[in-house]
Amino acid sequence: MKPGIEWRQPRASAETQQFAADLHAALSRAPKSISPKYFYDETGSRLFERICDLPEYYPTRTELALLRTHAADMASHFGPRAQLVEYGAGALLKVRLLLDALPRESVQFVPVDISGPHLLAACDGLAGDYAGLAIQPLVADFTRPHTLPQCPAGSRRIGFFPGSSIGNFTPAEADAFLRLAAAELRGGGLLIGIDLVKDHDVLHAAYNDADGVTAAFNLNLLERARRELGAEFPQDGFEHLAFYNPAYRRIEMHLRATRPLDLQLGGEIYGFHEGETLHTEHSHKYTIAGFQAMAARAGFQPGAVWTDPKQWFALLWLKASST
Repeated sequence: MKPGIEWRQPRASAETQQFAADLHAALSRAPKSISPKYFYDETGSRLFERICDLPEYYPTRTELALLRTHAADMASHFGPRAQLVEYGAGALLKVRLLLDALPRESVQFVPVDISGPHLLAACDGLAGDYAGLAIQPLVADFTRPHTLPQCPAGSRRIGFFPGSSIGNFTPAEADAFLRLAAAELRGGGLLIGIDLVKDHDVLHAAYNDADGVTAAFNLNLLERARRELGAEFPQDGFEHLAFYNPAYRRIEMHLRATRPLDLQLGGEIYGFHEGETLHTEHSHKYTIAGFQAMAARAGFQPGAVWTDPKQWFALLWLKASST
């Protein structure tokens, strides 16, 4: 910080304060890395919706095709009445295909997402299209302790976690989430999407689209830090980097410094050398058998599997023990 300049922390919500604390921690460690959950402010959420429509980004259209074809079969595993909990709910597009396969009066829908304004706007749209559907949105980080609405009498609690978002977790984080979900969904089950191991060129294209939307999505994380936290760094100081790391079976996304630079945050200065990165996301790719084994260790009983003809993506039904 320059001499004579007093830094004033803006009044901040608890979420903004947590973002600041986590970004300080990310910039202090070596190598630098931060959770991808901070992509999803209003701008980031809109950019991700655009990514889902890109020709290179196969996961969304493949998963949607599976849901359109098999939603009734998937819903048959839920039981006659359900509290349907969508983790990381976002725009609430995919869940509509499940809701269309369920009697409306038999479902209470609980979408959970960290981006409050985006979630509530999506819920307004859903309520307009699904008159009579009981919707109880929960603004929360579903990977942290949270309290779901009480499950209605006679209903089973069913989790829905589409989009292969589980791949954004480290193996330890994925195990922790599955254990949390197994306890939270006791007596019900989890319908979860996973991205499967495939040709590296297909993966590279999906995260390096020709229109640069994924790059803008990645770069928005630091732009969010500029807007919300007063972070200072050169406007063209970082570039998008995404590649497949075969050792970990994952795509990695980074923000790479284009030259030696300083990033100032809350009175602290964090230096980057040219080419140094802030690791913003990884997306693990699974085999069906490998993921089922991980789910079983966490307390689920693997069940039905739905996948596409190319074996690029899968939706798995995992039954949660009642004990």
